Amino acid sequence: MKKVLFLIGLLLATFSCKDKTTEKQVETADMIITNAKVAVMDENRTITDAIAVKNGKVMATGSAEEISKLIGDSTKVIDAKGRTLIPGLNDSHLHLTRGGRFFNAEVRWDGVKTLKRALEMLKEQAARTPKGQWVRVIGGWSPFQFEEKRLFTMEELNEATGDVPTYVLFLYSQGYLNQAGLDALGIDENTEAPKGSRFEKGPDGKLTGVLIAEPNPTILYARIGSLPPLTQEEMENGTKQFYRELNSFGITSGIDAGGGGHKFPKDYTGTKALADAGEMPLRLSYYLFPQNKGAEYEEFQEWMATNKVGHNGEIHLDHGYELEGGGEFLAWSAGDFENFLAPQPLLNRDRPTWREDLKRIVRLHVDNGWPFRIHATYGETISNMLDVFEEVNQETDGKLASKRWLFDHAETVQVKDLERIKALNGGIAIQARMAYAGEYFVERYGAEKAKEAPPVKKMIEMGLPVGAGTDGTRVASYNPWPALYWLVTGKTVGDFQLASEENQLTREEALHLYTKGSAWVSNEETVKGTLEEGMFADFTILSDDYFSIPEKQINDLRSVLTVVGGAVVYGAEEFSKMSPSIPEPIPSWSPVKYFGGYQSK
Repeated sequence: MKKVLFLIGLLLATFSCKDKTTEKQVETADMIITNAKVAVMDENRTITDAIAVKNGKVMATGSAEEISKLIGDSTKVIDAKGRTLIPGLNDSHLHLTRGGRFFNAEVRWDGVKTLKRALEMLKEQAARTPKGQWVRVIGGWSPFQFEEKRLFTMEELNEATGDVPTYVLFLYSQGYLNQAGLDALGIDENTEAPKGSRFEKGPDGKLTGVLIAEPNPTILYARIGSLPPLTQEEMENGTKQFYRELNSFGITSGIDAGGGGHKFPKDYTGTKALADAGEMPLRLSYYLFPQNKGAEYEEFQEWMATNKVGHNGEIHLDHGYELEGGGEFLAWSAGDFENFLAPQPLLNRDRPTWREDLKRIVRLHVDNGWPFRIHATYGETISNMLDVFEEVNQETDGKLASKRWLFDHAETVQVKDLERIKALNGGIAIQARMAYAGEYFVERYGAEKAKEAPPVKKMIEMGLPVGAGTDGTRVASYNPWPALYWLVTGKTVGDFQLASEENQLTREEALHLYTKGSAWVSNEETVKGTLEEGMFADFTILSDDYFSIPEKQINDLRSVLTVVGGAVVYGAEEFSKMSPSIPEPIPSWSPVKYFGGYQSK
């Protein structure tokens, strides 16, 4: 009897094994990309031939022969034709919701090669702009990107735009109003500028139209805020246009750092509408930036009572639209402004309440379990802030160090303070601001200091978490490739050499910061940033091989196919028929309809 039972058990086990083998054999991929140079970006920096996707995640990577075994009747097979495939780019500091909100109203000078063409664009847009609206260029450019290597004159601006009100923003350093713009806003010689800024006057005592932040950018924020808004429909359309633009560069994720003049939740409606409809073409994490100077603590209290971090409100895309914490400003009194055309602001000298304001708000975040990030350009600012963070950490028995927190920017952070950041388990998000303002930094602080501004190589060598990004759309362009070029070469968009050779990254190091490095900033490094098995299937096929093309050509890279969660969100060239359709830009006079966004020609 025992022998019979044993034989029956053996037969059942055999059938069970066969069933499991059969199940394993019939498991097939939803999508396979083959004939590619797949950069997995794992620790071994594996390069392979093909990738398989199942249920929105990476099923496997490997040789074409290995991956072909996963093809089933319903598998979508795409021939990459030898192109390079990388994890989707993730911008650790990009003002996505604000960028989408204004995108359809703005002339983008990003990438424009000559000042002559930039002024022509203004003239063309002025001719089609209806009464009651403005021509506006709101950042994303540097005069050093132009062949002429100079700013326009106010005479040139007025000649190009005539009687159509026009506002041009340059970094958060200066703004330019043509005469029609001054008249429309009722600004004259008697108008008082906010503290720390001024309206420039000529030798005759009359306004020139130049607005100067010294270094307070409130004068610039205020002008943007006074421009006529778009309708809700136009903002939602602009958000779709902007996110499509980001997809066209291979961006599959972005971390939104809030921004001045951009209030939560009322100014987030363009993105929220897409998220609620399950139509987000990228993953977006956002931090909340207080707007009420002097009442920031109360703002955060209200947000913490009504919002939950890490919660995306039942949005259809997992990790698709998600609140991460507070920042990048926590207290306006503790801001240090990245204006290299003006003297460096000093916290202890200029703002006596900054320490108590910041400590109170940081403690609120720690007590409520909220991550935070904070804007800090200068080493002196970072050192002072770390004093506060260390106090809070000690008073809370190490709770600050147990939460995710980071500094943004950190251009002149000192090595001793990098060690303090590491001791508190903090991180750093660096952006390509020096690529757009580096020449002015050198003029004020010297070429020697620019060689390690920021000291990104030392950050990496110390094992600090580091994410990369642009700080688009105002301080820099949203295009990630000039930012990657800057990380690799240490050069500005005007090809001025900033970083020393010792502070330049390999292409693999730079790409890591723009993928898994940035995923750390939103606490998502376990689900995205590489193409290892089980990670989100977020990737892009590039127009050329990032790893081998001449350095200068990194600036010109684009995506020809962008995939988020296993779904195609953008296609170009041989993959253009796969690209999902989006509506035409509105209103009819929108600059995006005529110029597009980034100017690559």
